[in-house]
Amino acid sequence: MAGSGASSPPSTGTSARPARAARGPKAVRTGSAAEPDSAGGGTGAADGAEARLPLLDRPLASYYLLLSSAALLLVLGLVMVLSASSVRSYADFGSSYTLFIRQVIWVAIGLPVVAVASRLPVRVFRAFAYPLLLGTVLMLMAVLIPGIGSVRGGARQWIVVGPITIQPSELAKIALALWCSDLLVRKRRLLSDPKHLLVPLVPVFLFIDLLLLLEPDLGGAICVTVVPLTVLWVIGTPMRLYTGILGSMVAAASVLAVVEPYRVRRLLSFTDPFADAHGDGFQAVQGIYALSTGGWWGEGLGASREKWPQLLPAVHTDFILAIIGEELGLVGSLVVVGLFGVLGYAGLRIAHRCDELFVRLAAAGVTAWILVQAVVNIGAVVGLLPITGVTLPLVSFGGSALLPTLAALGMLLSFARSEPAAAEFLSRRAEERHAARLAASGRRRQRWRRGRERRADATGVIPREERRPPGRRGHRPDLGLVPVDDARSGPVGPVPESGSGRSSGRISSRVRARVTGAGLPGRRRDVSSS
Repeated sequence: MAGSGASSPPSTGTSARPARAARGPKAVRTGSAAEPDSAGGGTGAADGAEARLPLLDRPLASYYLLLSSAALLLVLGLVMVLSASSVRSYADFGSSYTLFIRQVIWVAIGLPVVAVASRLPVRVFRAFAYPLLLGTVLMLMAVLIPGIGSVRGGARQWIVVGPITIQPSELAKIALALWCSDLLVRKRRLLSDPKHLLVPLVPVFLFIDLLLLLEPDLGGAICVTVVPLTVLWVIGTPMRLYTGILGSMVAAASVLAVVEPYRVRRLLSFTDPFADAHGDGFQAVQGIYALSTGGWWGEGLGASREKWPQLLPAVHTDFILAIIGEELGLVGSLVVVGLFGVLGYAGLRIAHRCDELFVRLAAAGVTAWILVQAVVNIGAVVGLLPITGVTLPLVSFGGSALLPTLAALGMLLSFARSEPAAAEFLSRRAEERHAARLAASGRRRQRWRRGRERRADATGVIPREERRPPGRRGHRPDLGLVPVDDARSGPVGPVPESGSGRSSGRISSRVRARVTGAGLPGRRRDVSSS
C-alpha cells in the first residue's frame, strides 16, 4: 500500500503536466480569436480603453456630441416642417406633403455631403477656400442684375435655375470661414503688423456686406460679419484694434437700420408690437400668441392654429420656433435651445483642442455663424430682437440654407477626427482591425488545411478543387490527382488505364518527376532504389 501510495503522486503530476500543455495552445487560440473579433467590430483594446473614460474625456467625444446634436435638430426640423407647412402646402399645391417632400430631398442630398466632408483632409478645405469665395462673390453680384435675381418679399436674394433656388448669402458664410482662416494662416508670420492683419480681410468682407445690403438682406449681412470677427478674435487681434473694428460695425449697423423706412418701422414694432398689432407688429404678436398658447407641454403635434392662413406668416421658415412652442410647449422649445447649446459647445471644443491653426480658426468661425444665426432667429420669435428674416439652422425649411450648413457640419466632423487624441485613437483602432482581419484570414486558412488533411487521411487523395488554399494568388494549377501516400513516400503508383487525358487521372512524366524528385536539376535521386 505504501508503495502504491508513493508511486501515485508522480503519475498524477506527470499526467497533469501534459494536460496543461494540451490546454495551452487552445487557450492561446481562444485569446487570439477574441481580441481580433472584438477589435474588428466591438470592444477591442482601443474601444475598451475608451469605454472606461468619462464621456467628455473620450477621444471622440467632440465628434459624437456634434453628430448627435445636429442629427436630432435635423430630425426635429423634418417633423416640424411637415406639421408647419401642411396647410400652406395643401393650399398652394393641393397636397399637404409637397413642401415636406422637398425638404426630405434636400436632406437626402445633404447627408452624402456630410459623409464626404467628414472624411476629407484639411488640405482639401484649404484648397476650396479661394475658388468658393470667388464663386460666391460672382453670384452675389449676379443676383443684383434684373432678370437673374428673383425678387421675393421686396428683396432680390435668390437665383432661380429651373426647380432649384440658390441663395448666395448662405454660401458666403462658409466661404468666408474658409477664406479668412486660410488667409491668416498664410500670413501668420506677418500678423504683428496691423496692415497685414486687416488687409485684405476687412475690405473683402465689407464688400460682401455691401452686396448683401444692396439686396437688401440685413440679417444675412449680420451673420456673415460674425465669421471674420470671430476669426480675428481667435487669431489674437489686439484688444484696442478689435474694439475699434467692432465699434465701427455696430455704428454702421445702427445707421443702416434707420436709413430705410421699413427698418425704422420694424424697430418701432419691436419696441411695442401691440401698438400696431394688425400692421408692422402683426408677425411678432402672432408669434407671441403661438408661444403663449403652447404652455408647458404644447397643444400636441400637428394641433397648431397659428399655421392656418391669415395668421402667422412664414410658419415653416423664419417662425418655425413659434410652431414648435405652440405644439410642443416650452419643453420642446427648450430642447431646441439645448441642442444648439450642445452643438455650440462641441464646435468650440473642437476649435480649442485641435493643434492646427487653420482648423481652430475655421471651426470657431463656423460655430459662431451657426450659433449667432440661431440666437438672432430665436430672439426675434420670442420678442428679444428685431425681426430680420433669418431662418433657424437645420430646422427651418429651405435647401439653400440647409446644404451649406450641412457641409459646414461635415467639415467640423472632419476637424473633430483630427484632434490629437482622436487621431491617435482612430489610428490605433484601424491597426487593431487590420490585425483582426489578418488573424481571421489565418484562422480560415488553418481550418481549411486541417479539413484537407482529415479528408486526405480518410480517402488517400486530395481533390483538385481543394489544392489551392483560400485567398492564395498566383498558384499554378494542378494537372491531376496526386496520391498522397505515394507523393510522401516515393514514386507514383500505378495510374488507372481507363479513359484518356487529364480526366482519367493520368500524370505526365514532368509531374511524376516533380513529385518523385527524379530528373530535376540540382536534385539527384535514385528512383529505382526508392
